[in-house]
Amino acid sequence: MAGVPKRLTEMQMKFAQLLVTNEGRKTPTECAVEAGYEKDSAYVRASELRNPKKYPLVVKYIGEIREEYQKKYEVTYERHIAELGKIRQEALKKGAFSAANNAEVARGKAAGLYVEQKIIRTGKIDDMSKEEMEKELSNILNEYSPLLQDVTAEDVKQKVKEKRLPRLKKVSSSSLSKNEESSSDPQK
Repeated sequence: MAGVPKRLTEMQMKFAQLLVTNEGRKTPTECAVEAGYEKDSAYVRASELRNPKKYPLVVKYIGEIREEYQKKYEVTYERHIAELGKIRQEALKKGAFSAANNAEVARGKAAGLYVEQKIIRTGKIDDMSKEEMEKELSNILNEYSPLLQDVTAEDVKQKVKEKRLPRLKKVSSSSLSKNEESSSDPQK
């Protein structure tokens, strides 16, 4: 590479610094213009300056600046907890108790004191017919069969029946009032 310069120009260094410090806020073209490149050719210059085959020193410098920024603003557990503590203290000083509470909850989550659990239901089991439930049960058994040893769909059905029968025996029709017998909604 005989034509590659041995050091960066002022405009190249400024472009690299602007690019890294404004990532996500300014386009590479805007950074090139701000660094001093002509507006008409800024798009092409920005592209070329980020090309390691054309400007390896600029690309290397961009990488070095990014690495510095990552080290400087690195999120570590200790920094995160300390920063949330500062936010909480400032909020308390200002009487912003809701903000202080949110900061403290965020600290607790970061420390692992809270466990978030989400349950996604796609339908009610109460809305399923007996055939639909049996089909779904068979699908589950087939899907998880490698984990189950010597368990068949019939075994599970039998266990379900055994679990239900004692409850059904306890409730006799004579113990139900006429309103309960005629009601199809078990919640009433």
